Amino acid sequence: MVTDLANLFRIKKSHIKPAAAVVARAFQDNAIFVHCMPDADTRKQILHHLFQFRLRCGVLYGEVYAISPNLEGLAVWFPSKHVQMSLWQMLRAGGFGFYLKAGDKLAATLHAIEEYILSFHRRLLDFPYWHLSPLAVDPPFQGRGHATALLKAMFARTDRENLPCFLETQNARSMRFYKRFGFRVIEKGVIPGTEIPHWAMLRESR
Repeated sequence: MVTDLANLFRIKKSHIKPAAAVVARAFQDNAIFVHCMPDADTRKQILHHLFQFRLRCGVLYGEVYAISPNLEGLAVWFPSKHVQMSLWQMLRAGGFGFYLKAGDKLAATLHAIEEYILSFHRRLLDFPYWHLSPLAVDPPFQGRGHATALLKAMFARTDRENLPCFLETQNARSMRFYKRFGFRVIEKGVIPGTEIPHWAMLRESR
């Protein structure tokens, strides 16, 4: 079992496209994305572009780790100072290209949801922390302990640094999974315009 970040594979710019394909497959049935993009083929295409953007942000302003060079699973971590990025940072990470591919309506919808999610950070977290967003395991490799390994490797570091970890999920099963690793729900909401639950979860350092 991987227990340290040094034993993981650090994602760089050259790995972004195949890594984005992994995350897109893992989140194909995510409630938010199904709501915003009901057509499965459209969702598959747009998610690949969305997660390319997200992974570029992670590589530039956070840290991205995979289980191995085969990219069976990966985790994107942001230090709290880069959770809410400036317009320049988003443009540098390819945000304008994603906007063009998504179109005005979808981009506006996703932005509104992102602002709702960021409101939890602004209200609940007035201290340094690491933000997990996202954690993804390729569907054929799920259930093999990859998510656990990715989490525990980062916890070894955050515990040494005495820093908490924060995440959000809209999936009750995922919420219960994270509780096993010391995360607790600090607030629950509902994504505006939907009936999708939203859990904000914090893990204190140990």
